[in-house]
Amino acid sequence: MSAGGVGVVAHAGSVAVRLLADRTGLTGELSTALARRSFTPGHDRGRVLTDVAVMLADGGEAIADIDVLRHQAGVLGPVASPPTVWRALAEVTPARRKRIAAARARVRRRVWASLPGGVPASRVAGTDLGSTIVLDVDATIVVAHSEKEQASPTFKKTFGVHPIGVWCDNTSEFLAGMLRTGRAGSNTATDHITVLGEAIGQVPAAHRRPLLVRSDGAGASHALLDWLTAQGTVRGRSVEYSIGFALTEPLREAIRLVPARVWTPALEADGDIRDGAAVAELTGLIDPHLMAGWPAGMRVIVRRERPHPGAQLSIFEDIAGWRYQAFVTNTTAGQLPFLEARHRAHARVEDRIRHAKDSGLGRFPSREFTINQTWLTLVMVAADLIAWTRLLTLTGDAAALATCEPKALRYRLLHVPARLTRSGRRRRLRVPDTWPWAAAVVAVFANIAAIPQPA
Repeated sequence: MSAGGVGVVAHAGSVAVRLLADRTGLTGELSTALARRSFTPGHDRGRVLTDVAVMLADGGEAIADIDVLRHQAGVLGPVASPPTVWRALAEVTPARRKRIAAARARVRRRVWASLPGGVPASRVAGTDLGSTIVLDVDATIVVAHSEKEQASPTFKKTFGVHPIGVWCDNTSEFLAGMLRTGRAGSNTATDHITVLGEAIGQVPAAHRRPLLVRSDGAGASHALLDWLTAQGTVRGRSVEYSIGFALTEPLREAIRLVPARVWTPALEADGDIRDGAAVAELTGLIDPHLMAGWPAGMRVIVRRERPHPGAQLSIFEDIAGWRYQAFVTNTTAGQLPFLEARHRAHARVEDRIRHAKDSGLGRFPSREFTINQTWLTLVMVAADLIAWTRLLTLTGDAAALATCEPKALRYRLLHVPARLTRSGRRRRLRVPDTWPWAAAVVAVFANIAAIPQPA
């Protein structure tokens, strides 16, 4: 074993992600957003941020991992060093983050307009929601193993930060996020409103009708539901919500009043009947005085199911022999089992969070809160690039990779080795014929090359 090999490029598949950022116009938009008068950096700041996002999509966890892209200089050209990356992240102010968000929205509009077959539909109970764009909001704990600015004890008895984000269920894009101190509340309405407002701004205007916002019980606040109701009256928007709801005493009293014949069998994720589970609506059974202050048109729906062994039950549930879960919605049409299955599909956001933690969200690099906020922004860009890779390039011969999770996608596509050759004044990357997914890798690059350059 010895060093000195030439003409070999490791992680050659990550070149495709960088090319995709260029072909969709993301790199150019970020360069424009970060441009400053009388300042010409040695490394264009839009290019630097794009390279960091590609590094995160490729599985990098620290700024020093940018050296993997620097290894590919024969293909990519000059790549910023870790100290330059640190300076670039430190230069991103709140105003520049807003310009980055605007740049992302412009690129997203072009990407969605060019999707083959249009924007994918969100799947629920063996069918789909048509043109509805589904926004899932949730927060997560990121443990800090060292003293970081605004890291603090969390409600889970750990120490770290508590970011909140919004994902598009249709496309798996990470639309908006906010980095918060560890002690930030799970049900802080102002934080939910902020990130949802930013997420709606990321959705192209032509797709903001209809929107569906889903959340667990952390979103069940008067302020958030009033805000969502008001958003539904904005011209050009149609907003519905499906929010988890606490099982309070008025709801328990209403459950006692539900006749046995009213309970309707619940549905499985594939649309089949779920044995031992049923749903019912409580709206008309709750004392109207107890519902005062909640938005007009809000419906309360409850699901009951036989508890699994070891489930933690309340006294009410233990006596009744059922486990109950409630949610509220302003959707007026649709059968109760379908609406309940649509709400339970919010659980897919846990996969989005897991993928984000596997792409930079699980480890913040700096002691400074502002740099970590910029890192979170680049985590969102990395998630977008992975989503766009799936939607735009994993078709035809590359369709075999379309269902891969990020880790498998790296193993099969992004981390593929290749030989760099030169002939006829052109550079060529040659993937080994023995690579099991060689045809898919070649197809991905061909599909990216077919994307029209932005005007």
